[in-house]
Amino acid sequence: MTVADMNLDLKDRTIILGVTGSIAAYKAADITSRLTEAGAKVFPVMTSSACRFIQPLTLQVLSRNPVASDMWKEGEGWQPGHIELADQADLLLVAPATAHCLALFAQGLAPDLLSSIHLATPASVMLAPAMNGKMLAHAATQANIETLRSRGYHFIAPQSGMLACGYEGDGKLAAVDTIVQSVKDFFANA
Repeated sequence: MTVADMNLDLKDRTIILGVTGSIAAYKAADITSRLTEAGAKVFPVMTSSACRFIQPLTLQVLSRNPVASDMWKEGEGWQPGHIELADQADLLLVAPATAHCLALFAQGLAPDLLSSIHLATPASVMLAPAMNGKMLAHAATQANIETLRSRGYHFIAPQSGMLACGYEGDGKLAAVDTIVQSVKDFFANA
């Protein structure tokens, strides 16, 4: 085994990286790069709000795969592309996961491509929340998190620190190192 092979902890793993509309969406570029370097096949799926924070082309270049963001612009084949992608996944990682995303997932709603893939995939789901601390602490958000935990979803806890809104507190996206290591640990223990 070469030194390069030793760094391929995620070789032959297919990860759908969901990116939602948080200012932390820019960190998806680093997450994509690091997962790809570790050998994973990363397929970014961005919400329309995420596309306002970071351009899909960035994730396309870093993942070496097309970025899916619009359910109405799927491939030309007979099978809906989001179902095909959902079937291939070993893990659905959403980083950052907004309060809106958590609510959609908890309620089983599918108004966009990411939430449709979520409902269709048999893969495990890992969520890295990022939002204002007050939104995170809200009873509805906490109930959604508990609902998802009860379904066996994996969470990467947000950090405490200065938030984009100017407040200090919980809700900051976990460090990229923590997110990548959580994915590696998930597969090492699977």
